[in-house]
Amino acid sequence: QVQLVESGGGLVQPGGSLRLSCAASGSIGRIYFVAWYRQPPGKQRELVASITTSSINYADSVKGRFTISRDDAKNTQSLQMNSLKVEDTGVYYCNVRGDTVQWGQGTQVTVSS
Repeated sequence: QVQLVESGGGLVQPGGSLRLSCAASGSIGRIYFVAWYRQPPGKQRELVASITTSSINYADSVKGRFTISRDDAKNTQSLQMNSLKVEDTGVYYCNVRGDTVQWGQGTQVTVSS
């Protein structure tokens, strides 16, 4: 059974930075899509950043501030978040799609002064 575990969330002031990590407990086989989603309070879950077989993509709201990366040798992916805004507050989830679809449990990110 594969599990994804996020870490790195917390409370940060506007303009600050956080780095989220997502670690897989085991091999998930073929991968064609890795991503970070977030769910702001009272809103729908939205795609923040993703890596496909051909491109790296970001939501317009985070372009230039967030960077998604993956380290297949360590079965991890990360989201570096810089210049954080209050609007970035929410629960962040890692997602991996391939032979199966896996979701992390979520980690809270709160941006507040």
